Amino acid sequence: MILLKSKDEIEHMRRANVMVAEILAEVRARVRPGVSTAELDALAEELTLKRGARPAFKGYTVAGRAFPASICISINDEVVHGVPSRKRTLREGDIVGLDFAVGRVTPEAERLMEVTRGALAAGIDAIRAAGHVGDISGAIQDAAEAAGYSLVREFVGHGIGRSLHEDPQVPNYRTGARGVRLQEGLVLAIEPMVCAGRPEVYVKEDGWTAATRDGRLSAHFEHSVAVTGNGPYILSLP
Repeated sequence: MILLKSKDEIEHMRRANVMVAEILAEVRARVRPGVSTAELDALAEELTLKRGARPAFKGYTVAGRAFPASICISINDEVVHGVPSRKRTLREGDIVGLDFAVGRVTPEAERLMEVTRGALAAGIDAIRAAGHVGDISGAIQDAAEAAGYSLVREFVGHGIGRSLHEDPQVPNYRTGARGVRLQEGLVLAIEPMVCAGRPEVYVKEDGWTAATRDGRLSAHFEHSVAVTGNGPYILSLP
């Protein structure tokens, strides 16, 4: 079921998204080689609780498994849902699925991140009331594949609101269907997942972390965007 939001609800979501953007900015400021992903997760949770909020992903349950941390941190070949760990420390040149690089990265990694940002922008630019989800999917696919990259099929964007995952799904590739019509009040998580190599992924033993099967780099950028009569309204910009 697709849930449309009122203007007041969208502004409430905007305030929550700004809070998330501010917290992630503080987390990025602590990023350096040698810091563990568990330290970053603890910082994010502390900053969230101080603001009177709660981490929505902590305890999020799928197939009887509850996510054990406040944020997902996916590194290099990991696509999404990376589980923070005290044993996992960042290294110079890593690219991390909180949308940042650690120190200097290779030209290959820099280009992958640049293209993924561009694919996200292209998807957002395609959002128009009376358009279709397929317009977003096609724009993302064209931007990524024109640069020689592939797109993960197993995970997609989606509606978002009081629940983390709502209808409709927003694939990052053409499915052969136009998809649902975009309406004012619809809020979508647009999140291209772009791979330097093949698009196939597998889930690691922790039951959450999805990584590329070929071990090549992956990048993932995301914004929450409301459909309005004046075009896309990006809720998660700082």
